[in-house]
Amino acid sequence: MLAEQLENILISKEGENLEFKEAKNNFHFEELVKYCAALANEGGGMIVFGVSDIRPRKVVDSAAFEQPERTRAGLIERLHINIDFSVVNHPNGRVLIFIVPTRPIGMPIKFNGIYWQRDGDSLIPMTEDRLRAILAEAGHDFSADICSTATMNDLDPVAIENFRQRWISKSGNEGLKTLTHEQLLNDSEALVDGRLTYASLILFGTRQALGQHLAQAEVVFEYRASEASGPAQQRKDFRQGFFGYYDELWNLINLRNDIQHFQSGLFVLDIPTFSERIIRESVLNAVSHRDYQLGGNIFVRQQPRRLILESPGGFPVGITEQNILDRQLPRNRRISDIFAKCGLVERSGQGMNLMFELSIQESKPMPDFTGTDQYQVILNLNGQVQDPHFLQFLEKIGRETLDLFSTADFLLLNYIHRENRVPVQFQNRLQLLVEKGVVESYGRGRGVKYILSHKYYKMVNEKGLYTRKKGLDRETNKALLLKHIKENRNSGSRLRELLQVLPALSKDQVQTLIRELKAGGQIYKAGKTRAALWYPGNDESIASVNNNNT
Repeated sequence: MLAEQLENILISKEGENLEFKEAKNNFHFEELVKYCAALANEGGGMIVFGVSDIRPRKVVDSAAFEQPERTRAGLIERLHINIDFSVVNHPNGRVLIFIVPTRPIGMPIKFNGIYWQRDGDSLIPMTEDRLRAILAEAGHDFSADICSTATMNDLDPVAIENFRQRWISKSGNEGLKTLTHEQLLNDSEALVDGRLTYASLILFGTRQALGQHLAQAEVVFEYRASEASGPAQQRKDFRQGFFGYYDELWNLINLRNDIQHFQSGLFVLDIPTFSERIIRESVLNAVSHRDYQLGGNIFVRQQPRRLILESPGGFPVGITEQNILDRQLPRNRRISDIFAKCGLVERSGQGMNLMFELSIQESKPMPDFTGTDQYQVILNLNGQVQDPHFLQFLEKIGRETLDLFSTADFLLLNYIHRENRVPVQFQNRLQLLVEKGVVESYGRGRGVKYILSHKYYKMVNEKGLYTRKKGLDRETNKALLLKHIKENRNSGSRLRELLQVLPALSKDQVQTLIRELKAGGQIYKAGKTRAALWYPGNDESIASVNNNNT
């Protein structure tokens, strides 16, 4: 965030999307979590540290949260929303801003078991009316409906035990071991008032039960050795609860999951074509978000370097391919909640973000949704590693640093690596990547540009390319100066005119470029005062002209 943007914030009214705290020395982390939860519940906003909360507001300098990357990671861990931050080095001191996104549609954010909202300068539990209104946003949750004809005999005990073990591992609650299956399902809300929900069938049902009560919950796996049409080389139908088939589904995919080997000097990279975490998130998303009131099945179609996942029903209302990383709306919230309880969903509502992050970290094309329409979602995953040197570069950055990166940071790296234009909404994160030594900047003002750091170009053995890219801006600026001087060869060019040619550069920078052009014999100066003029050519050309005149 730029200092000018901060000035606009300072004159804004504190309200639903802004909270100001002086926090000159510190601020309690638990209190910050509550404020972030409240802001998310109120549509998102910013909490600003280092600014007086009484108007006219002034920057007072804040030492709170000296490692904001770690604070951000802690906030995400507790609230499961993608909070960002920005540090502004104002002339009057440090200002730290946490940027809080809005909650997912129909999903209020809670901390320590309480849904928080603000009431003036205070934090209070959310009112019942407000909570009900938020929960009603998501519309009807089919997975929470009761299947009146289903009984406990329709569930697979092995699948329930699989869920139990995952829940114990996630929560550390050993008391779950003593619960009966009915108690376990009741605590996870798969069982309500002694009756089974459709979520319980989708997650734990037997083949016979799904065939009788919900045949469209089937997942179909197909493998083809090429993109040519025709029968699949292998096909497997999974008509059973998710916890009964997922491991087998992954094993089928992994059976032909070849390892891509890359040698770079003594450095060896072994990258599987399909990452289990990406495949898991893909399947979890399909199971959580498909429309079970439509008759189609989920299809997982594998090819040697490509995997396509098709699920019935388009994107949920309000979700598009453009905002899918910023907004979430679980179509089957009861299923999503059960996945979160047992740790299958690591960051609630952030599964898609994780898929994009991992794809970039593995230097693979990002997931795309080509072919998606209002009737089905088609997710295309390309497993081909694009640039093994980029993987080595990320290894040099270090896992500890990468773990603190946001999705926006990974997208930024991808844009810069592929030399694509950086979207405006990500530019506030560029300075952080520069400070981490991951990217470098050159130029000034509106002409500033970014490239991967010299470490990357050293790894690909293209240090000359690095030098050329960083020097390109300088040569372009010199060419612009020379062009102006040549166009005004008759009248000459004053320094003040040349400063106007390159307004993004300082006077010293422009004068340095002029000296380089003069040293190269491309221009010369007539006169020594501020009225001196610059002309194309060199000093010898002046002598030649003078001799001819004589």
